Amino acid sequence: MHDIRFIRENPAAFDAGLARRGLPPLSGEILALDEQSRAIKTELQTGQARRNEASKLIGQAMAAKDMAKAEALKAEVAALKETTPALEAQDREIGDALTAMLAAIPNLPADDVPEGMDEDANVEVSRWGTRRSFDFTPQDHAEFGPALGLDFEAGVALSGARFTALRGPMARLHRALAQYMLDTQSGENGYEETNPPLLVKDEALFGTGQLPKFAEDLFSTSYSLDLPKLQANIRSECAGKFANTITEDLFVAGLSAQIKASNDAVPKRWLIPTAEVSLTNLVAQQIVPTASLPVRLTALTPCFRSEAGSAGRDTRGFIRQHQFEKVELVAICTPEESEAEHARMCAAAEGILQALNLPYRKMLLCTGDMGFGARKTWDLEVWLPSQNTYREISSVSNCGDFQARRMNARYRPEGEKQTRFLHTLNGSGLAVGRTLVAVLENYQQADGSVIVPEALAPYMGGVTRLTPKA
Repeated sequence: MHDIRFIRENPAAFDAGLARRGLPPLSGEILALDEQSRAIKTELQTGQARRNEASKLIGQAMAAKDMAKAEALKAEVAALKETTPALEAQDREIGDALTAMLAAIPNLPADDVPEGMDEDANVEVSRWGTRRSFDFTPQDHAEFGPALGLDFEAGVALSGARFTALRGPMARLHRALAQYMLDTQSGENGYEETNPPLLVKDEALFGTGQLPKFAEDLFSTSYSLDLPKLQANIRSECAGKFANTITEDLFVAGLSAQIKASNDAVPKRWLIPTAEVSLTNLVAQQIVPTASLPVRLTALTPCFRSEAGSAGRDTRGFIRQHQFEKVELVAICTPEESEAEHARMCAAAEGILQALNLPYRKMLLCTGDMGFGARKTWDLEVWLPSQNTYREISSVSNCGDFQARRMNARYRPEGEKQTRFLHTLNGSGLAVGRTLVAVLENYQQADGSVIVPEALAPYMGGVTRLTPKA
C-alpha cells in the first residue's frame, strides 16, 4: 500500500517510480479521488458541526419562546440529517475506490535497483563455488531420479500434473535437506522457529500483497456451487417419486437451499503460497515494542501455487510444482535496520548453498522482474549441470513499509508519541524441492547413484549414497 501523504507531497517522484516499473503516471487520478474524498469529509464535518450548533440554538429559542426561530432551526437540522446518509455513502464509495487503486499499484523500486523489462536486465552481483567437471554427460534429474524414488507417475495419478510423490531414499534426502535448513536458520542464524497456519483469511493475503491482484495464482478451500446443474441432478434422481410437480418443485428448491446455505456457512480460506504470508501477518494490526525489534522468524511449511500463466515453463521434472516445501525467512524491523537485515537474510540463504557446496550466483533483479511487493530483491541462482545454466533457488526481498501499511503493523520510536510503519523482509532459506534437484544433479554419479553432501550426514542415518533400484 502506498502513502497518500507521500503522493500528495511528491507526485512527480511517485510517477517517476511507477515509470521505472513500466507503468503510466497515476498521481493525477489518485489525487483527484483524494481531493473528492477530503472535500466530502469536510462537508460532513461542517454539516455535523452545524447540526450540533443548531440543536443547541433550538433549546435557546424555545426558552425565549421564539417558536418561529425554533421551527426554522428544526427544519434545518432535519434537512442536514436527510443529506448526511447520501454524503456518507459517497464518502465510502470514493474511499473504497481510492483504497482499491492504491492496493493495486506495486511497490516503488529502491534507487539502486537497475531498470529493465525482464530477467535479461538483471545484474549479476557475485558468484560462489566451482562448477564440477564431469567425466560423463550429466543427466537431468527427471531422467535418473525415478530410479531413486522420484515418482512422477504416482503424483500425476493421484493429483494431476505438477504433483510428485517422493519415496524411499529420495523422501529421506528431501526430509534431511528441510531439517538441515530449519536447524541452521533457527540454531545458527537467529531466526525463531515457527509453526504457522497453512490456511489463512483474505486479510492475510491482502496484507502481504497476494490479494486482490494475484488470486488466480492461489488455491482456496471454497468452490462455486452450480445450482442449475445440482437441481437437474436432483430432479433426475427424484423422477416419478412425487405425486405431482408442485411437490417435486418444493422438494428440489428446499434441498438446493439447504446445500447452498451449508456451503455459504463454510468460511473461505486460502492455502498459503509461502510461509511469508503467515509469518509476516503475525504482527498485523499491532504496535510492536521497539525493544523486541528486529523480529526474525523462520518456518518449514508446504506451499501451494496454481502457477497460473506458467504453462510451458518447467513442466518436466521437480522444478515447478503445485505443492512444495520451503524454509521461509521473515524479518520485521525499523526502517533504519532494513538494509542491514536484507544483507543478513541473503547471507543466511547463501550459507545453506555454501554448506552443501552448490555453486550459485547472486543476482540483483531489475525493476521489471521484481515481485509486486518488493522494493529490492536479490535472487540466488544455483547451478544445474544438465541445463548448463543457473536457476533461481531463493528470492530475498526488502518490501520497505509497503506490506506494513497494508496490514497496519507499526512501532513507536523511543521518546516519540506517534507510531511509524515497520519494514518487512522475506526470503527463501531455501526452497527444499529445488535444492533437492540441485543436489541430485551436482552430486550425480555415472552409475545413476547420488553422493549425499557431508552437511546432511547427521540427518541421513548413515546413508552416504542414494543407489538406484536394480
